Amino acid sequence: MVFSSLVFLFAYLPITLAIYYLAPLRWRNAVLLVFNLLFYGWGEPVYIVIMFASIAIDYTHGMLVTRAKNRGHIRAAKAAVVSSVVFNLALLLFFKYYDFFAANLNAIGVDFVKPLGIALPIGISFYTFQTMSYTIDVYRGDAKVQRNILSFGMFVTLFPQLIAGPIIKYKELADQIDSRDHTVDRFASGISTFCAGLAKKVLIANNVGALWDSVLASDLTTLGAPMAWLGIIAFALQIYFDFSGYSDMAIGLGRMFGFEFPQNFNYPYVSKSITEFWRRWHISLGSFFRDYIYIPLGGSRKGLPKQYRNILVVWALTGFWHGASWNFLCWGLYFAVILMLEKTFLLKLLDRAPNWVGHVYALLLILVGWVLFAVEDFGQMGLYLKAMFGFGGSPASFVYYLASYAPIIALGIVGSTPLVKKLWLRLGDRPRAYGAIVLAAFALVISTAYLVNSSYNPFLYFRF
Repeated sequence: MVFSSLVFLFAYLPITLAIYYLAPLRWRNAVLLVFNLLFYGWGEPVYIVIMFASIAIDYTHGMLVTRAKNRGHIRAAKAAVVSSVVFNLALLLFFKYYDFFAANLNAIGVDFVKPLGIALPIGISFYTFQTMSYTIDVYRGDAKVQRNILSFGMFVTLFPQLIAGPIIKYKELADQIDSRDHTVDRFASGISTFCAGLAKKVLIANNVGALWDSVLASDLTTLGAPMAWLGIIAFALQIYFDFSGYSDMAIGLGRMFGFEFPQNFNYPYVSKSITEFWRRWHISLGSFFRDYIYIPLGGSRKGLPKQYRNILVVWALTGFWHGASWNFLCWGLYFAVILMLEKTFLLKLLDRAPNWVGHVYALLLILVGWVLFAVEDFGQMGLYLKAMFGFGGSPASFVYYLASYAPIIALGIVGSTPLVKKLWLRLGDRPRAYGAIVLAAFALVISTAYLVNSSYNPFLYFRF
């Protein structure tokens, strides 16, 4: 089940909210746990077993860590943390990467390992990271152990961010699991944020996504530079509004149930460097790798060579986290190299240059990076990059697509900057209050009308 579906909007969500708020406060976590499992099992009921296993294993390991620490057995506590991490990574590696490695081994003649054709559990890359953070946070003393298994299970399966994030570390939500505020203002803010995210996803991402699909499906050997750039700009807008729209919907849903989730995007396309871009894009993933891999490896504290090593490790893992395909690894290493160059000398040069130079520099490298991300076949990838920096192609097709999609592309470009937010904040409190109601209702009605009349409604990050 996806948020931008009629079943979710007009059946699942209203029923869940009604039963949740009718239930006494002490039962609400249990009610939410039931509906979390129903949400996840809607399309893949067999994988609810994985959820139960994750809940049981990580709950038990949290208790083991606490008991060992209380008794002064630090080695035993560390062993419990390692055991939890191994379990979670084994789960992720098996379901997401087993067939990938088996197929690659078969390709080089090692055929005793056979692909199993395993279906990828939706959202496994997100929720394994979240559950893995629990025992680490408890061990570090950043969060207290959760002794109520129903409350812990609710955290593991929390449906607003279960499928595609934001990746919420346990310590960020620990205080809200057992005690959170259910206020009218928070609920209203949740509705506005959800409807804004729904509009971003349905009205912008889906439409520019259709343009990208058309460009990628064309004959890349005859693709001209203008059409190639138009296509990758469309993909850049699609993935931003698709993923940030989903994150906004998740944050909005969280508020409806009394939670406050961390921000996941902060206008990344206004960045003036790749370093800045990755502080603004998928913030929750970046903070996870920083807190649990980069800093434990030494971060930037042990000299430049080790910092380079740490950057390479983190970005190789970041790339591979996105999918079992070599292009994702190349995408991660591509940004690793750029980040190392920026830390060495590029950032100093960019600081001295006019702002527009940094913006052009960052956008150019980001768009090239999206080609590595979006095109899995290396042959097609090479053709696409060649087209971007070459000549040829039909001007007529470019003019046709540009004329057809110019309004939605312009809307996407403006919407990916803080301009609209700045204008909104200039309004007084009362106009903003009434305006939020009107805009939320308008976004919901228009998005619903689109969903009724269109079957094109992909979520890009569902496959990660």
